[in-house]
Amino acid sequence: MHKRAPSIVVIDADPLRAAILLDGLRDGGFTALTHIPDTANLLAKLHDLDPDVILIDLENPSRDVLEAMFQVSRLVERPVAMFVDQSDSATTEAAIDAGVSAYIVDGLKRERVKAILDMTISRFNAVAKLRAELAASRSELADHKAIDAAKRILMKNRGMSEPEAYALLRDTAMTRRGKLVDVARALVASAELLLGTGHG
Repeated sequence: MHKRAPSIVVIDADPLRAAILLDGLRDGGFTALTHIPDTANLLAKLHDLDPDVILIDLENPSRDVLEAMFQVSRLVERPVAMFVDQSDSATTEAAIDAGVSAYIVDGLKRERVKAILDMTISRFNAVAKLRAELAASRSELADHKAIDAAKRILMKNRGMSEPEAYALLRDTAMTRRGKLVDVARALVASAELLLGTGHG
């Protein structure tokens, strides 16, 4: 199946620098391009356009402008490449913390734009994949903790062995046509409620 070409937004107040980016993108075969020349109501504009990739060119930005652009990067959850003419290590770290996929210092050249765009997308996808894997493993760990807590409650209150407690949780889940972890969480919640009111 033919993949749709990504829609790209270029944010740049300087028409000459914007032209370098736009020409570089066109050279790379990208056609779904939008240029935003000012940052007023930027998040609303980006929300309306819903681009696949965002390129921000700032030349020599003030701290306030940089912080505003970092805030945009945090909120949009899209691949973001940021071009600046000079930077220091603290600002570079702040850009990475804000989720900027590519932070390019003194690298605004027409022939480099496509390569930078490709790198921006692949970095964003790699980070997104890591985040998804981390979230999945955290969720799995939380599920295990809930099931272990429910087994402990049954073992203590009903004098069951661990296999018996697990079998009861599993059978209850099957009877209710629910998930084992949901049954475990409900048991833990009701035990906490009973213990809480019992002490009151």
